[in-house]
Amino acid sequence: MDKTNDSLSGTRFLFIAASIVILIAGINLAQSIVVLFLVSVFLALLGSQPVLWLKEKRIPSGIAVLIVMAGMIIILLLIGSQIGSSVSSFSNELPLLQSRIREQVLALSLFLTSKGFEVSDKTFLQYVNPEAIMKLTAGLLSGLSSVLSDLVLILLTVTFILLEVSSFPIKLRAILGDPKQVFPQFTKFAVDLKRYMIIKTILNLIAGVLIGLLMYIIGVQFPVLWGFIAFLLYYIPNIGSVIAAIPSALLALVQLGMGSALLVVAGYILLGFIIGNGIEPRLMGRKLGLSTLVVFLSLIFWSSLLGLIGAILCIPLTMAMKFAFESNERTRWIAVLLGSEKFEGISKPTSKKKKE
Repeated sequence: MDKTNDSLSGTRFLFIAASIVILIAGINLAQSIVVLFLVSVFLALLGSQPVLWLKEKRIPSGIAVLIVMAGMIIILLLIGSQIGSSVSSFSNELPLLQSRIREQVLALSLFLTSKGFEVSDKTFLQYVNPEAIMKLTAGLLSGLSSVLSDLVLILLTVTFILLEVSSFPIKLRAILGDPKQVFPQFTKFAVDLKRYMIIKTILNLIAGVLIGLLMYIIGVQFPVLWGFIAFLLYYIPNIGSVIAAIPSALLALVQLGMGSALLVVAGYILLGFIIGNGIEPRLMGRKLGLSTLVVFLSLIFWSSLLGLIGAILCIPLTMAMKFAFESNERTRWIAVLLGSEKFEGISKPTSKKKKE
């Protein structure tokens, strides 16, 4: 009997593992559709708060959604016009920038050779290749522009999501057959997620503006572009500020010299440290409930699966997974592993033991 139960549990585990692999492969194959949906949900989360505020002012739901969507469209058009020209100029000057970077690398190779280090130019360019970083930056911008090419479809999806926001609890109660049913856990999760996205977006916007001003003051080319890239990459926890600093620091090195490049790096890292370790924890508290290791692994997982959008949204996606695991007793242990060291499922049993 025990052997039969062990065999069934083993078969169940293999079935679940195979299902997860198939699901991940399916998400990867349908990456463009999934990314479009996630961007729409992200914008809907940002727009839901103004819609609810307008509805509290007794403005009809449809008109409130139209007002918010009009505001989004105006903001996106203003940003797009500024960013588009900067991206075009950057792409046009990319070959010249790459050749100047190569000259800097070769000069560094000659300097090391003069100091007694045996370094061939070919080997040095193979292992120290800043040109690849600039190509990666251009690829990142082209990938982002491909997402924005579906902007009309994204905005339509956001509109329909916002129109359905208020009726979703009613539909869920109708499915469950209880018109008075409340969802305290889901409501708390939704509030925490919305709070995280709104606060993070506002802080990233401030960071992007400050980085753009810093680039303008130092004299680095394309300050608007670097501010926009900082706004996007600061969504990536812990290392976003470092990643954002690399291409702009290389450009500062080529254009203005080592002193300006170091100043750019210091500005990025200092701003990232102040926001990530000072302002953000004060505003959000411990709302995420994710361990540091899980945050890092989620960044790797979602970015490899969904690209830049996966890296930007890795925290909200992992929070949603954690909530799904918490909702089922059989998978709650996974939520405990994903949670921080002060996870509720760990602290409660210890408090009971102390009382006994």
